[in-house]
Amino acid sequence: MRLGVLDVGSNTVHLLVVDAHPGARPLPAHSHKAELRLAELLDEDGAIGPEGVDRLVATVSDALQAAEDKGCEDVLPFATSAVREASNADQVLARVREETGVDLAVLSGAEEARLTFLAARRWYGWSAGRLLVLDIGGGSLEIAYGIDEEPDAAVSLPLGAGRLTAGWLPGDPPDPAEVKTLRRHVRARIARSVGEFTRLGRPDHVVATSKTFKQLARIAGAARSTEGLYVQRTLTRKSLEEWVPKLAAMTAEQRVGLPGVSEGRAAQLLAGALVAEGAMDLFGVEELEICPWALREGVILRRLDHLPTEEPDALGG
Repeated sequence: MRLGVLDVGSNTVHLLVVDAHPGARPLPAHSHKAELRLAELLDEDGAIGPEGVDRLVATVSDALQAAEDKGCEDVLPFATSAVREASNADQVLARVREETGVDLAVLSGAEEARLTFLAARRWYGWSAGRLLVLDIGGGSLEIAYGIDEEPDAAVSLPLGAGRLTAGWLPGDPPDPAEVKTLRRHVRARIARSVGEFTRLGRPDHVVATSKTFKQLARIAGAARSTEGLYVQRTLTRKSLEEWVPKLAAMTAEQRVGLPGVSEGRAAQLLAGALVAEGAMDLFGVEELEICPWALREGVILRRLDHLPTEEPDALGG
C-alpha cells in the first residue's frame, strides 16, 4: 500500500510518501516539505500567531493535495513540540481540522522518543545490542535507551535548536556571553536526566537522527546525502568540540557556505551543536552513528505493525 506520513514539526511540515507492507522495508516514493519554523513563531504568551496558523493551514492543504496526487491510500498526520506546547494548541488543531479535514494527532515527547527509537532499532537490528538514540528537533531533544523495540527509558527535553536560537541567541553572529550562558543552561538541563539512563548500563551502540545531527556530521567530514542511505556516517565528540567555537564565530550567512548546511537551518546550527556536544559529553559518548530513519519512519512502522495479516499456511500444508 502507499502511505503518507504528515509531520507537522517545529521547523518543517513534511509529507513523506512510502510504498510499504508488513514485514518489508518502507520504500520512499515522494517527499513534500515546507519550512514554517513554528517554534520561532510563538508570541510572548506562547501562542502560534494568526500568520503562523494561516501558513500552517495552507501548508497542510498543499500536503494533502500532494498525497492525493501521489495516490496515497491513507495519510498519518501528527504534530510535535511546537503545536504540543503552544498555549493555543486546541484552537490551532480545531482550525486545521475545520479547514482541511485533517485531525492532527499530537505526540507527547515520550511518544516521539519511543517511535524514533523503534525506527533506529529496525534500521540497525538486534545485533546492535543496547541502543542509545539522540534526536535534536526544532523544539525538543529526545533521548531513548533500550535493548528491545520499546525503550527502557525515554525522555523529551525542551532543548530544540529552533527554540533555543529564538530564546537565547538573538544576535548574528551571537554574543559570546549569550553562547556561554546557553551552553551552561543546556548542560544543566541534560544532566538532570543522565542518571535515569546511566543506571541501565553503557550502550553498545549510540546513534543520532535529525537534520541537525546530519548537518553536524557533514561539516565534520561525513559523506554527502547523494552517496546513499547505506554509507556509514559518524560524528565524533572531538570534531564537534572543534567546530562549536568556529560556528559561534560565524554569521548565519557564513554557515550556509559549509558543506550540507541549508539556508533555513543555518541560524539554528550553533544551538543544535551545543546540545549535541552537551549530550555526547554528559553521556560519555566519543562517537555516534547517524541513523537514516527517524520519527516519520517510526510512525509508519508502528502503523504497519497493526495492520491485519493473512494467516500463514500450516507447516507442510
